[in-house]
This record gives sequence, structure tokens and C-alpha cells, in this order.
Amino acid sequence: MAKILSPEEAVKLISSDSSIMIGGFGNIGNPKKMIDLIADTELKNLTIIANDLGTPNVGLGRLVRNRQIKQAIGSYFTYNTEAAELYFEGKLNLKMMPQGTFAESIRAGGCGIGGFYTRVGVGSDVTEGAETKEINGRKYVFVEPLKADFAILRARKADRLGNLVYERTARNFNPIMATAAKFTIVEVDEIVEPGTLSPEEIVTPFIYVDVIVPVGRGE
Repeated sequence: MAKILSPEEAVKLISSDSSIMIGGFGNIGNPKKMIDLIADTELKNLTIIANDLGTPNVGLGRLVRNRQIKQAIGSYFTYNTEAAELYFEGKLNLKMMPQGTFAESIRAGGCGIGGFYTRVGVGSDVTEGAETKEINGRKYVFVEPLKADFAILRARKADRLGNLVYERTARNFNPIMATAAKFTIVEVDEIVEPGTLSPEEIVTPFIYVDVIVPVGRGE
């Protein structure tokens, strides 16, 4: 059974130098309360694994401005112009990945797969230095799985066991990230009793969830 903690209690579980997967796409499906609390701490040297880094001083953009991030791994960092500027100044390490490759790397990390070959990015700067292999006459590059110390996610609803239901496209990267981290913290709008949720609507089973953080609808 997952623990139910306040956002303030949950953020104390995170330490500097950690790798953290953050759910969301743009500003949809983000654990906004937890991100803001991290921005208010002294946590530093974080490796953030996320599709993007928010916008200037909004969401993960607050961590960028605070210089709390050592490295970011994801797909769409130009959405935050401050992150791009820090990268070109040599003050932020960014690892760019094609979005499908990024998602598959996380899924592989959660499934215990040791990596995979893809044709995406072959011959480009994005895959420079990667192992290559010819399969059926075509060149592929090898991609390693992504894992993290923490996943901080957002769901619409959870039962007290930790089974999760997501809301529409806010589902995005959250379910696969839940499987690929050592410790998973999930913000939710609402907590219900076990047996209330239909098995058909549960996307992430409780076995992947360590802490539930109730924040209320629209927080």
C-alpha cells in the first residue's frame, strides 16, 4: 500500500544529486505542486528526465532559473529559452533525444530491457558516437534504457493502495515513468477507497507507486 503524504512531507524524501523523472508534456500532466516545492528547496545537481523544461520561471523552468539542474534529458528544450541560453553558454548539460526514442528508452528501463536499436537519428548529431548495427541491409543505432532514482508524476485519481487513473492526454509520459524509477511519488486530485476504481480504468497498478500526494483538483 502506498503512503499518503503531504506535498511538504514528500519533497523531504528527495536528495541533491538525484536523477528524477518528471511526468508531463508542455505544462500538461505535470506534478506542478511538487515542482514548485523543489524549486523552493536547496536541492541541487539534479538530473531531470522530462519531455521539456517548462517555460521561463514556470514549472521546471523555475529549477532552470535557480540553477538546480546539472543535466536534463528529454526532447523539447527549446520551449524554454532560458534553458537554451544556458546550454549555449556551457552552463547546463542537455541531452536531446527524439521523442519516440525518449519514450521507448524509459519503457525499456521499466521493463528490464537492456537497450534497443532504432533507425531514428541515424547519421545525425543526436546519435553521434552511438553503437551502430546493420540489420537487413539498413543501419540502426543502439539506445540504452533510461532509469531514475525518483519519478514524480501526476494522476487524476488514486485509491489508497496506489492504483492510478489519468485524465486524457495528461496521461502522456506518466505511466512509463512510474515503472522506470526506484521510488515513485504521485500528485493526485482525489483519493478513493480500494475497490472504487474499475480495473478497466486503472493504468498504473499500485505496485509501482510508493507515495500519493493529494493536492486537489486544479492545483
